[in-house]
Amino acid sequence: MKTILLTGAAGFIGSHVAKLLLATGHAVVGLDNLNEYYDVRLKQYRLDQLLKHPSFQFAKGDIQDKQTLDQLLKGRNIDAVIHLAAMAGIRYSQERPEEYVATNIGGTSNLLQAMQRHGISRFVFASSSSVYSGCPIPFREDSMTDAPVSTYGATKKSAELLAHTYHALYGMHVVVLRYFTVFGPEGRPDMSYFKFIRCIDEEESVAINGDGMQTRDLTYVEDAARATTSALGLDGYHIINIAGGMEPISVNKMVDTISGLVGKKAKIRHGQPLKTDLVETRADISRAKELLKWEPRVDFEEGIRATVEWHVKNREFIRGLRH
Repeated sequence: MKTILLTGAAGFIGSHVAKLLLATGHAVVGLDNLNEYYDVRLKQYRLDQLLKHPSFQFAKGDIQDKQTLDQLLKGRNIDAVIHLAAMAGIRYSQERPEEYVATNIGGTSNLLQAMQRHGISRFVFASSSSVYSGCPIPFREDSMTDAPVSTYGATKKSAELLAHTYHALYGMHVVVLRYFTVFGPEGRPDMSYFKFIRCIDEEESVAINGDGMQTRDLTYVEDAARATTSALGLDGYHIINIAGGMEPISVNKMVDTISGLVGKKAKIRHGQPLKTDLVETRADISRAKELLKWEPRVDFEEGIRATVEWHVKNREFIRGLRH
């Protein structure tokens, strides 16, 4: 059994990673500041499930607080850190760039410093497909990713470089996972699929930016969690795409599929395309297959069906969330 410090433990991907770690016999120390980027009640919903497990400990705190990090790492014999805590959301990052820089870059730097002080040498970091703006399709890990078009993407790229520095200077084993649009039950309310399901179910208009032909390489959350835990075994420094690996799904197809599953017709309202949105994301996942012995198991249809079923089952809870 290993003891893993998991930042962002009450988050969407983080909570699923925690469940998988616990199910496979590891102990998890979960850190989360439970910020109000989206409704805290959803984070608490996820956290309540984890707190039932005897091998899970929770600490409320912020990666911007160096003292909190030192207290967490001191005397706990942490074997590895999985760092998923971040300010998320491309669009919001243009409105509050200082928060993204402080958390995603500054907080990551604090965590790496604390790991180095306490002799922890294994680090898995959640990056994003948003670093690939302007790159040829399919996105490969060796593409030039020095021209992000969002503050969020820029902070994720910066954190990747920081992690590489600690690998180069201190021999830290670092795996950077570039997630591609993770979806599934208990997801973030600001994600498009969550909004689409809620709006269609409530018979509200569905807002689509542009013509809806933009496509995404979608990754089911349990597949993302499996990749994340598998990354703990890699030595050295690696950047690895984590994606669905199948034909990317257009926004229009996503809406049509959700509409069919909910059993209600979508009322679509088109808006202007956003400069920060990539027209297409599609990943080369051959490196994940080779290094992690991983490939996705859940396709879009199966994953979105499970997601809609969770929404329907928890309809009253979701209605009460702040949107």
